[in-house]
Amino acid sequence: MGVKIGINQIKKDMFIVHNGEPYRVLDYDHVKPGKGQAFVRVKAKNMKTGNVVEITYKSSDSIELADFEQRQMAYSYYDGDSYWFIDSNTGDMIAVPAAVLGDEAQFLKEGMEVFIFLDKGQPIGVELPKSAVYEVIETEPGFKGDTATSTLKPAKIDTGATVQVPLFINEGDKIKVDTRTGKYIERVNE
Repeated sequence: MGVKIGINQIKKDMFIVHNGEPYRVLDYDHVKPGKGQAFVRVKAKNMKTGNVVEITYKSSDSIELADFEQRQMAYSYYDGDSYWFIDSNTGDMIAVPAAVLGDEAQFLKEGMEVFIFLDKGQPIGVELPKSAVYEVIETEPGFKGDTATSTLKPAKIDTGATVQVPLFINEGDKIKVDTRTGKYIERVNE
């Protein structure tokens, strides 16, 4: 049984238990209507299925924090079914099924440090760094002076993912990308 807290203590990225399933809090909103009791609307992702749901709690409710292990590991390789991660301290390897990673897998790079969430020894989630630097391997050529507009073009990065980038980005450029949204952040000079 996990620790219980009052719903008013909820925070983004917290892990909670709802209907016996582990969820990660994506967002929450304290609502105080003119009439009636205040409540908290929570947007949460089921860590086992990946489904995002909206849960409403009364302000007097308490919630249970999910009780599972979190390990920092480095991405090693993909075998066609699972993504393999290694613990640099112990040498332990963990296979995470492709379904657990979902769309985030397209931003995995060899050696990237991530957090793996384990429930009773089974991987139920992976958290990539909020942003990472990638090399652009394929895009239309940019032109000098194309820095003033907000027009975007597709660019393929070294992991194989396609990201929308400004017109001035060229092949070989290093760019920082938000791994949660897949959005371009900035060009990086290395």
